[in-house]
Amino acid sequence: MAARVGNRLDRRSMGRLRLASQRLVPLQATPPPVVPDVAASVAETVRWMTAMQAQDLQAALWAVGVRVPGARLGDVRSALDSGAVVRSWPMRGTLHLVAPEDLHWMLDLTAERLTKSIAARHRELGITWADIEKSRDIALERVAGGGAASRAELFQAFDDAGQATQGQRGIHILGTLCRHGWLVQGPLAGNQQLLVDFESWIPVSRKFEREEAIAEFTLRYFRSHGPATIRDFAWWTQIPLTEVRAAFEEIKDQLVELEFEGTSYWLSPEAAALLGGGVPGQRSVLLLPGFDESVLGYTDRSLVLKPEYFNRIVPGGNGIFKKTVVAGGEVIGTWAREGTGPRAAVVPELFDETKPLGVTAQAAFARAAKRYLAFLNA
Repeated sequence: MAARVGNRLDRRSMGRLRLASQRLVPLQATPPPVVPDVAASVAETVRWMTAMQAQDLQAALWAVGVRVPGARLGDVRSALDSGAVVRSWPMRGTLHLVAPEDLHWMLDLTAERLTKSIAARHRELGITWADIEKSRDIALERVAGGGAASRAELFQAFDDAGQATQGQRGIHILGTLCRHGWLVQGPLAGNQQLLVDFESWIPVSRKFEREEAIAEFTLRYFRSHGPATIRDFAWWTQIPLTEVRAAFEEIKDQLVELEFEGTSYWLSPEAAALLGGGVPGQRSVLLLPGFDESVLGYTDRSLVLKPEYFNRIVPGGNGIFKKTVVAGGEVIGTWAREGTGPRAAVVPELFDETKPLGVTAQAAFARAAKRYLAFLNA
């Protein structure tokens, strides 16, 4: 089905629709799912989001926390410790948080393509498939019986067995073992995760044929990230566009098409229903972590971030995304925490200093800052 909307739909409204889909503002047309407690909400939120960028662990913890009312840092860490949420490399060679039952089929979809893309680097590092198999056996023996090992401990075991880990060789071996579903990151030890046996940590995995898996991935992406384009999803997963288009034909009747500035965007019927009564979040102010899906989940970020400000959240294009202030669906600045304990404060740095926050926005910012600081005090 298609929704054609006139001039009343602007970029900020499109941005707020994304916030609603991503559970950053209430999806008022539909009551939130009933969950028994905060711990269940954490796991269910990650499942809803399909995958959440997580190369920066602290940012990823807040990315979940900001979407779960009442959540504290300890709640999200506990989800990783228990295996209710897992952190791995399901796509793009980048760490993401996913539901445990989804990881295996995601890896089945994406691992081969990524392996081919880094084959030349493996040749430079002298990594053969025989090396991978030997390292697999070493690692699985080290974590047998429900055991866990740190990266340093596994590297030592590899080195002792003649599998050198210097010069990025170790991390490439370890990444390959995780991509192929032999190891997975498990419980936290401080701010590092221990490695465990995949099948022991995730005893139940969903199974799909390839076409079914792409369709599942596609539908869930548009429901949790819409409005978005087909190219956004293909970029997000690095699944070939021809396969994405074929899968999309199987699920598009479960979505709504929204035409905006000559481009077709797709979103869930629940999110599209917000267009009738006004998209929520017009006066919202959010403090989002670096690398948040609201910015990184799309190949075209101009709906929420003016191009002239892109360098302000990724200085020098160094790949490190700063924390963002989002007001009414638009990224308007960055923020940082200053101080610790009772003296801690959240300080914004707005892109346009000639447009300070108004009284209402200042109050919303203060509430968001209070919530973030409460989250840290688990």
